[in-house]
Order: sequence, then structure tokens, then C-alpha cells
Amino acid sequence: QVQLVESGGGLVQAGGSLRLSCAASGSIFSINGMGWYRQAPGKERELVATITSGDDTNYADSVKGRFTISRDNAKNTVYLQMNSLKPEDTAVYYCNAYKRVPGYRNDYWGQGTQVTVSS
Repeated sequence: QVQLVESGGGLVQAGGSLRLSCAASGSIFSINGMGWYRQAPGKERELVATITSGDDTNYADSVKGRFTISRDNAKNTVYLQMNSLKPEDTAVYYCNAYKRVPGYRNDYWGQGTQVTVSS
């Protein structure tokens, strides 16, 4: 099992910045990638940004140029730097880690951290 603990959420005004952190522990060997997803009230969970073990990154179009995902392997931690925040970025942000096995993918989730952007 992989345990993920997020931190760094909070309330910020539009145009401000926040940095989310996700610390991984447990069976972290062979994790193929990690990322951030978010879910706003009444909406489905959506991908925000991912980073693979090879440092390939992927971003949702809505956050490109504003958010940056990075990781510190020594600390088993992934970060999401969020700049120029907008009210529509308000959501619960979830950390994700995954392992691929032939024909299947195991996903692990954190408990979520609330991000609220006021206008």
C-alpha cells in the first residue's frame, strides 16, 4: 500500500499563490507516476497535473502556465505550485500515485485538501 498525505491548502484571494505538498510513504517502490486531481462541488474529479518517474509532466489546459508540478525524490514528496489563482480553481485537491502492472493500473489517493479562491 501507498499512503499519501496532502498539505498546503487554504483560502487565498484571486491572483494569489499556494503550494500544495504530497508526502508518500509505504510501498513507494515502483511508483510510476504521481499527480494532482481536483473536484469542485457538483463536478467530477478532474486531472490537474501529473509527473512520471521519468519526470515527464502533463497539465490540464486550464492550468497551463499557472501551475507547476515538481517532486523531491529524497523526501518522497510531490508539489503543486499554483500561481495566478482564479475563483474557478476552488476545489478539493487530491494527490494521486499509481503503479502499472500488465493490463492494470493501481491508483492510490490522499484524503484531499481544500483550496478556496475568493474573488
